[in-house]
Amino acid sequence: MTSTFAPGREAASFAAPGGCALAVTRVALTDFRSYVWGELCVDASPVVLWGANGIGKTNVLEAVSLLSPGRGLRGAKLASLRRNHAAMEANWALSATVARESSGEWRIGTGYMPSSPGAQPRRVFHLNDAPADSAEIAELLPLLWLTPAMDRLFLEGAQLRRRFLDRLVFALVPSHARRSARYERATAERLRLLREGPRRGAWIEALEKTMSEEGAAINAARLEMIDSLNSELNARRQQGAFPCAHLSLAGEAADGAAEAAVLAEAFAAWRERDREAGRTHRGAHTIDLEVTHVAKRSDARECSTGEQKALLISIVLANAWVKKKRHGLAPMLLLDEIAAHLDGVRRAALFEEILALHSQAWLTGTDAQLFAALKSRAAFFTIEHGRFVASEGDGAAPGIAVSG
Repeated sequence: MTSTFAPGREAASFAAPGGCALAVTRVALTDFRSYVWGELCVDASPVVLWGANGIGKTNVLEAVSLLSPGRGLRGAKLASLRRNHAAMEANWALSATVARESSGEWRIGTGYMPSSPGAQPRRVFHLNDAPADSAEIAELLPLLWLTPAMDRLFLEGAQLRRRFLDRLVFALVPSHARRSARYERATAERLRLLREGPRRGAWIEALEKTMSEEGAAINAARLEMIDSLNSELNARRQQGAFPCAHLSLAGEAADGAAEAAVLAEAFAAWRERDREAGRTHRGAHTIDLEVTHVAKRSDARECSTGEQKALLISIVLANAWVKKKRHGLAPMLLLDEIAAHLDGVRRAALFEEILALHSQAWLTGTDAQLFAALKSRAAFFTIEHGRFVASEGDGAAPGIAVSG
C-alpha cells in the first residue's frame, strides 16, 4: 500500500490557537479499524468526539494512542488493527501532525507494513519522513489515556497495573520504552533457549545480563515515578474534586532487590525452575502496583467503581502535573467515555484541569451535553458513515463535513 507518512524534514512555526503547548492538529487513518481512509484537522484546542456507540469514536483515540510506543489504548495485536474488509495485502497506517509550542510542527507516521518487498509486516515509525525509533516518538508526543476498560484495573491481574504504571513512566522518561522492549525481548529469548537445553549457557548468561541491567533501570524508574506521584498527590490532597491516592510497589522492586547484580544472580539460580514452568519467575515483569485511597485508608480494590475511577483520574492528572512542572510540558490526554459516570462537579473540575495543563485532550462520549462546559473552548465533532462532521457542541444538528 502507499504510505500515508507525511513528508517534510524541518519543523515549521507553530502558534497554538487553542492555547495548548502540545497538540495533534491533524490525524489521518488508512485501512484502520472502521476507516477506509479518514482525515481530521483541528487547532490546538481540546477535541470532543461525540455520538452513538459504534460509530468509530474510540477508533480515533486508539489511532492517536498508537503514535506512541506500545499497542495503544486497547492493547490490541497489531495485525488485528487492519480494516475488516481491506484487501489481504493491505496494511494499516496512520499519520499525524504534532504541534509543540517550543519547536514547531512535526510529522509522525506509524503503520504495520513490510520493511521490504516480500517481508513480513512489522511496526514502523517515521518522523519527518525519516525512520525513527519509539523513544524518539515518545519524547516528542508524551501521551496518557483512560478508557472504560481501565475501570477494572484494580480488580484484574497485575499485568494491567504494570502497563498502566509503565505508561505513566513513559510520559516522563522516554527511554523507559526502549528499556522495556529490550527487557521483554531478552526474557522471551532466554526462555526459548532454556527449553532447548543447557548447550547455550554463554548466550543465556548474556541475555540474563541484559535482563538484569534493563530490569534494574526499569524498576528504578518506576520507584522514582511513584515517589514523584505521591509527592504531587499529597500536595493536592486538600484541592480539587478527586481523591488522594498513595502508590507503592509490591514484589522484589519494593524490597530493595532491584539492583542488577541481585537480579543476575536470581536469573542464574532459577534457570531450571523457569525451564520446567515455562515462565520467568523473577524480574521487573513480576511486580505489582498497589494503590490506597488515602482519605478512606482502604485499598483501591475495596473501593466502589466510582471511587476507583476517581482515583485513576487523580493519578493521571498528578502525572500530567509532574511532567509539566519538570519539563514545562504536560502530556496529551486521551479520555474515552470519561464524563459518563462523573457528577457535574467532577466533570467541571476535570475540564478545568485539562485547560490549565495547556496540553490538548481528546475526549469521547455519547452525549455532547456532557461536555457543555467546554462548548466555547473545544472543537466538537461527530462521525457519520465514517466521516468527521463538525458540530456546535450542544447535540444540535451537525454542521460542516470535514473528511472521511
